[in-house]
Amino acid sequence: MEKLKIKLNVADRVYPLTVDPAQEEGLRNATRKIEQMIKQFESNYAVRDKQDVLAMCALQFASQLEQKQLDTVTMSQEHIDKLTDLNTMLQDFLHKEDRSL
Repeated sequence: MEKLKIKLNVADRVYPLTVDPAQEEGLRNATRKIEQMIKQFESNYAVRDKQDVLAMCALQFASQLEQKQLDTVTMSQEHIDKLTDLNTMLQDFLHKEDRSL
């Protein structure tokens, strides 16, 4: 598969990248989100340095990723617990059916 050469603008800097075509949309979406977050931080806080804004963006994205991973682990355990309960109920039902025959 042929690579694409794209340019992304983040925090007033242009970054030329060579990417797989399947990655382009995700990278462009991520760039838009970063730029939106930069504007939000700059309008809500007295930030003088782009480095500080980028650090806050990185922290925000990393925090969101960590929270999603924690939520996934919690959700997986809840599903396992529900499936275990359901399996126990089915085994009890089948065991009772066997006795009645």
